[in-house]
Amino acid sequence: MTEVYHALGLNMHQPLENLLALHNSGERWEAKQILWCYDRPTRMLEGYEDVARLHMSFSGTLLKQFEDPAIRETFDDVVDMEAFLGRYRRSNIEFVGTGLYHPIYPLTPPEDWDAHTSWWIGLGRHLLGRERFQGFWPPEMGFCMEMIPMLKRNGYRYVLVDSWYIKPRREMRWEELRYRPYIARYGGAEIIVIPRDRELSDSQESGLDPGWFQHEVYERTKWCDFPALVTTWTDGENGGWFRTTDIESGFWGYFYHALLQRYREGRLGFTPVHISEYLEKYPPAEEVDVHRGAWNTGHHWGGDFTQWTGSLLQKRGWDEVRNASAYYHRVKTLFDERWHVAANPEEARDLIVKAYDRILEAETSCNFYWGSRWVHRSFDDLEQAYHLLDTATALLGEKRG
Repeated sequence: MTEVYHALGLNMHQPLENLLALHNSGERWEAKQILWCYDRPTRMLEGYEDVARLHMSFSGTLLKQFEDPAIRETFDDVVDMEAFLGRYRRSNIEFVGTGLYHPIYPLTPPEDWDAHTSWWIGLGRHLLGRERFQGFWPPEMGFCMEMIPMLKRNGYRYVLVDSWYIKPRREMRWEELRYRPYIARYGGAEIIVIPRDRELSDSQESGLDPGWFQHEVYERTKWCDFPALVTTWTDGENGGWFRTTDIESGFWGYFYHALLQRYREGRLGFTPVHISEYLEKYPPAEEVDVHRGAWNTGHHWGGDFTQWTGSLLQKRGWDEVRNASAYYHRVKTLFDERWHVAANPEEARDLIVKAYDRILEAETSCNFYWGSRWVHRSFDDLEQAYHLLDTATALLGEKRG
């Protein structure tokens, strides 16, 4: 009989300063619903610790809001952020890493990938209480093979990819493409790729019946002649399915607890598992390639990144991001060469670091997701970055070229 395992993940993300923005614009009820989504998961695991196997990713822009004193004070009557972070640290949730400012890596200058990745790791260690993060969740599931060496440098063992983009090196059956981890290699480095079932994940996001899901998993894996890993992953705070305060009618009570109870009773048909546990038991050996792409959005399928690049202003924004990033790296090289003869090297260093933070913030996918509406935010950050870098170059005795 085929062994079937289910890895369930939730992605938690808010644009930088969005919680305060909702509060200040009179949308406090929405902000409260969102915050309860972050407070809720560990509470929903209570009493199910023996069978629950949950994965979570937190964007760096959300983690920054968790530690912001102003946000904590504004919402201290809604949730105790330090308390729920403490519960996360004590939980058995398998946290996966991501990028600091939620960048779409394939659209972002590769020279900035390590900063987004390593800076998130530092923040994640501090707030989530894990020394190591085995898995990586690419923001918007934006992945390309060129990322593999960078992910390995930062200590990652596996990366989540959309099942539609698995590119086999031999003829593969439908279920092989979705329910089996593989190895992907690029530039002398390798990583394990975990296919996320796009269709089942879409169902998980918008509300589904546990009986239907149980039957669907059986039908999709019944021809597997290997231990199947069914991976579903969605946002965890969007829509009434997750935000409802009536727990028994939402994701946790109606769906998740029902699955765990059926598993306890021996009638589920598959086993909840952490991806790291599955990989210890069944390490992959076969190699595949992965097409460049992102997950589907409400309007686009993700393979061409049109959601983030479709308008003229979006394209211009990405051009400016690349220009500013290149300018930063030139100034950083100049500093490394001349800091010892500069009049005030510490001031120059501080300006360069602040400029880079503005550039990384400008690269957030949220600035480009909403057509042309938020691209101005990226331009605002880049304008500040240019000013800081110009000032630093002047201290180093150079003029901007």
